[in-house]
Amino acid sequence: MDSPREALLSRLGLSGELPHLEEALTHPSFSNEQRKGACADNQRLEFLGDAVLGLCVAELLMQRFPGADEGELSRMRAALVNPTPLAAWARSVELGAALRLGRGAQAAGERDRTNVLADAVEAIMGAIYLDRGFDAARLFVHAVIAEPLALLTQGPQRTRDPKSELQERVQATGGTSPRYRVVRVEGPPHHRDFTVVVEIDERIVGEGQGRSKKLAEQEAARAAILSLWSGDVNVEEAVSSGSNESEVRPSNEALPRTEDA
Repeated sequence: MDSPREALLSRLGLSGELPHLEEALTHPSFSNEQRKGACADNQRLEFLGDAVLGLCVAELLMQRFPGADEGELSRMRAALVNPTPLAAWARSVELGAALRLGRGAQAAGERDRTNVLADAVEAIMGAIYLDRGFDAARLFVHAVIAEPLALLTQGPQRTRDPKSELQERVQATGGTSPRYRVVRVEGPPHHRDFTVVVEIDERIVGEGQGRSKKLAEQEAARAAILSLWSGDVNVEEAVSSGSNESEVRPSNEALPRTEDA
């Protein structure tokens, strides 16, 4: 095993053999550049890991929030299982350095893309489930979602629809209604990745990614809320000025995500 993977295992606190780890860290672009059938990519493990993640998060939320109804649980689950928090955790452990990417993907900067990192995290969850069993996979999932889960416990507002919240906040400051625009669609038809920006008075104030247009819009709204109400921005000035010279730069790292119920 090469140095980046050894370093990753050390940061994750995993010892011993993980036979599926190399597969989990193999991006489809790397596999496509090899002889056919010579190298499996991480898409199958990602599929399995997505199911493991969903089950572990649902189980944890049922235990942690006994008074929450189905709608609240669904929103909180969505806040924990979508690409942004998964990729944020991946960056914190420098997961990207251990990925095997093809030459084209490497040149295009795919190593730090949110969806690439999130897919790899899910693939590792699938690998741990196969190699170590469900209990080990559950512990790993809990470590990955610990920070966004802590945000959920800070108050019920964390489970609100971010588009509605952004609309209300902007209107309260006298700004015009937010507008959402798809700027990029990637991936095969069965696995689309959407990138959406949200604009207020023709200024981009947030950007988000998701596996549907609706999810991407919600992430863009969440990023805008974080950017505009982070404490170091004059919100009324930011949402009422039509100039792009002082554009608020979006961040997708700190607020949880919301998904279709």
